[in-house]
Amino acid sequence: MERQAALLLLADGRLPAGGYAHSGGLEPAVTAGFVADMAGLEKFLIGRAETTGLIAAAFAATACARAAADDLSDLETLAVELDARTPSPELRKVSRDLGRQLRRAMSSIHPHPFFAALGTAPHQPIVMGVAAAVLGLGPRDAALAILHENNSGAAAAAAKLMRVDPFDVHAILARMTTRLDALAGRAAVAAEGAPADLPSPGAPLSDIAAEHHRRRDVRLFAS
Repeated sequence: MERQAALLLLADGRLPAGGYAHSGGLEPAVTAGFVADMAGLEKFLIGRAETTGLIAAAFAATACARAAADDLSDLETLAVELDARTPSPELRKVSRDLGRQLRRAMSSIHPHPFFAALGTAPHQPIVMGVAAAVLGLGPRDAALAILHENNSGAAAAAAKLMRVDPFDVHAILARMTTRLDALAGRAAVAAEGAPADLPSPGAPLSDIAAEHHRRRDVRLFAS
């Protein structure tokens, strides 16, 4: 509890880590007609949290646990396992682009040798986990930070993509807080195991939509 301010820093949407340029898959979902109203938005955010969100949380928690133990030997294995859980080449690129920007931001804000050890294009969840450890946070904190960042980023994009009332959007986020807490707990438990055993719930439509979105000539968000 004494490191809550550090957790807020990691989860702050104003952190200059590039998340503002991404809709978390909401733009292609809206374009395809899968999300057309508030009920659809809520289902989208829940589905995202339970699939790709849980995966990201588990990898962030695991990277945090390893960094806290001063052992970065599993980082390459974690990257390979996360690649395997991300069928879309575009989404793998997005994860590494965001990871590179988060590593750069944290290296400037709170320098630490661990950030250099991540390489030039690490996955975002892995950087988030290492950053959490550097700030004195634990695996569950790392999981919660990336769950919040992924969820709130996609929700914020709704204001530019749909005719929505921001109060209604934040009501959805409020209803999801218990769910995100539970997912963070699951991710922290999973971090105690081997990288190969980390959660791998699939979201095939998101992978397909990301590849179509990459080829669109007109788009508001990079993903």
